[in-house]
Amino acid sequence: MKINSKKQISKKYKIFIGYLEGTISIIINTILFGLKYWVGIKTFSIAIIADAWHTLSDSLTSLVVIIGFKVSSKPADKKHPYGHGQAEIVSSVIIGTLLAVVGVNFLIASIQKFINHQSASYGNLAVIVFTISVIVKEGLAQFSMRAGKKINSQSLIADGWHHRSDALVSLMVLVGIFMGGYFWWVDSIMGIAVSFVIFYTTYIILKGSISTLIGEEPSEDLGAEINKIVNNGVSYDVKLHHLHSHRYGDNRELTFHIRLPVDMRLEDAHKITEKLEKKIKEEMNIETTIHVEPDYYKENKN
Repeated sequence: MKINSKKQISKKYKIFIGYLEGTISIIINTILFGLKYWVGIKTFSIAIIADAWHTLSDSLTSLVVIIGFKVSSKPADKKHPYGHGQAEIVSSVIIGTLLAVVGVNFLIASIQKFINHQSASYGNLAVIVFTISVIVKEGLAQFSMRAGKKINSQSLIADGWHHRSDALVSLMVLVGIFMGGYFWWVDSIMGIAVSFVIFYTTYIILKGSISTLIGEEPSEDLGAEINKIVNNGVSYDVKLHHLHSHRYGDNRELTFHIRLPVDMRLEDAHKITEKLEKKIKEEMNIETTIHVEPDYYKENKN
């Protein structure tokens, strides 16, 4: 009962952090979007308008994060025996896809502006707004990433990268504002640079999320820990192999094979697997299925 209570509190805390990060992000990014877009229209700057939409996309992706946490918090049911934890990973993929669309649109717009020899005229208001943006967005990035690592949330970490990319983009635009008075093409080039920053952020987000969805090889640390539990729990040299791990949000499934003596009774082999599965569940909170094989090699050697 104690273990279940701890898990329940942990799950509620994770949902609370996800909702908190998403709500704060939506409010701040919507305000920043309004300010940036207004400045972009006044200065005829494609780089500033692009950054404004990049900031608004942060609000949309934070909404996706909230939806992802809401869906992934649902308990397992008949149709979804492993729970709904993958919804959080799917939300990270959506975040990356939205970023890619934003990047493509502003890359095209920036190239067109460069071809047409269009420039932008900046002012002190743009400097103030983008200085605030850099500081606030990096603060949001730190909050999202630290919260994501604390509760092991891919979507919060992805949202943090999105915030950081916006902070970097705002910093680039701020540099461009100071250089704009000397070179007519600065705004166009900064718009193109902003697009490539967005593309790189997309790559970072999608790489981790898609890798998790496809399935990853168990880490060496996990394998060593499982071997330790098995060797301490069984008096036989079981030769653990075929270790496979699958993650479904908070729910983790593990399967592996062990070899037991050929003449061992089926009942005894079953008791050993039950003992190991229970031990792994208690120590690592992983649901485990163990496949037993007869150790013919040891029999023939004897």
